[in-house]
Amino acid sequence: QMTLVESGGSLVQAGDSLRLSCVASGGTLSRYAMGWFRQAPGKEREFVASVAWNAGRKYYRESVRGRFTISKDNANNTVYLQMNSLKSEDTAVYTCAAARFPFGLGDRPSDFGSWGQGTQVTVAE
Repeated sequence: QMTLVESGGSLVQAGDSLRLSCVASGGTLSRYAMGWFRQAPGKEREFVASVAWNAGRKYYRESVRGRFTISKDNANNTVYLQMNSLKSEDTAVYTCAAARFPFGLGDRPSDFGSWGQGTQVTVAE
């Protein structure tokens, strides 16, 4: 099981951009799909984006498509989430996750087996 550490969360204004990073240790990202999830206060965790093990296919939830971009740097064992045109409804704790099995790709929490602690993103109106 990998250890994942997120960074990059902050308080920003609506319309601003942020880039979240997630560094993995104890495993190599080159074999695993990675995902980002978020959880707002009082709400269930929801899928944001995922990227295939080879950084090919990418999935996004509808509300972030066109604004967020997930990318994967296998050489540095890091996955990123570039977030542009942020909205107040994007406010949440963002958590990265590594797929449960090699060479998979999914968008459900059950598809992922290693989770970070999360980083807070707050978007003010």
